Amino acid sequence: MNLLIDWVIGHRLTTLITLLFLILAGFNAYQLIPRESSPDVAIPIIYVSMSHEGISPDDAERLLVQPMEKELKSIEGVKEMRANAGEGHASVTLEFEAGFDSASALQDVRDKVDLAKPKLPTGGKEPEVHEVNVALFPVLSMTLSGSVPERQMIQIARRLRDDIESLPGVLEVNLGGDRDEVLEVIINPLIMETYHLDFASIFNSIARNNQLVAAGALDNGAGRMVIKVPGVINSVSDILQLPVKTVGDTVITIGDIATVRKTFKDPTGFARIDGQPAISLEVKKRVGANIIRTIKQVKKIVDQHRSYWPSALRQTYILDSSTQIKDMLADLSNNVTSAVILVVIV
Repeated sequence: MNLLIDWVIGHRLTTLITLLFLILAGFNAYQLIPRESSPDVAIPIIYVSMSHEGISPDDAERLLVQPMEKELKSIEGVKEMRANAGEGHASVTLEFEAGFDSASALQDVRDKVDLAKPKLPTGGKEPEVHEVNVALFPVLSMTLSGSVPERQMIQIARRLRDDIESLPGVLEVNLGGDRDEVLEVIINPLIMETYHLDFASIFNSIARNNQLVAAGALDNGAGRMVIKVPGVINSVSDILQLPVKTVGDTVITIGDIATVRKTFKDPTGFARIDGQPAISLEVKKRVGANIIRTIKQVKKIVDQHRSYWPSALRQTYILDSSTQIKDMLADLSNNVTSAVILVVIV
């Protein structure tokens, strides 16, 4: 050790150049390293959620949970399996042993869920497999609120979501308070009785026509052409022209007995800011992406969109993970700088 100290003291210029090189290399690594307040920790929990509108808790346990449990219990490495059944939904949670392979376990669960799908009752939504990962929690949450028509606010939020998801560091953006747009058919009961129609026949007429029928392929020796019979409803006029009954040479269409308008599905939840209707956007980053840089890019896109918004629309940031990370990095930088100064002085 004394020889090393004597050599360092005798070669001061070499020592200082080496120290300067290490400082520059460390500063470069400090700029490139990802910033994380919640690092990518593999939590050994995967859960399967199932939804079926109108099903009772007892039926959910018998028809949803039990078939799924029979398939999932054969997965290796499962430490504990828990299930929960309620009105309209059910879930099965799998806890794996520590040190599990998350990618392999997730694939095994998806394979077993595919085997259990035919055993589930028809009419429900597809089972969804979710992996618990703290790194996939939202890093930025904001809301759009104000006295703006709902349709306009939803269009603004969707355009903003599409632009934010185009960033390389963003995994996805979830909208809260958004409703799917549908076409609502309002039938006049007096006209329906006049034509001796019932709701079942009208419903079946719309359902049978809203589909794409594959008609095979035509091969004439010189080439092959796939034939299809298009019947998918794309606009309001498509519904109005659908035939529901024929009386002699007269064809009764949906437009003769009903009116069609664009509307939204019934809301399942509400988002409000200061009593005003709101839509929330939750931004999730990709694993390994720099949170500070990603949030800065997201805010830049929001500022660009704000110039096109109506004056009544207000944007508010509810969650910003970069603020906490900047405070932590400031404390770390102060400590590192103090340590470097002390080393240089000595």
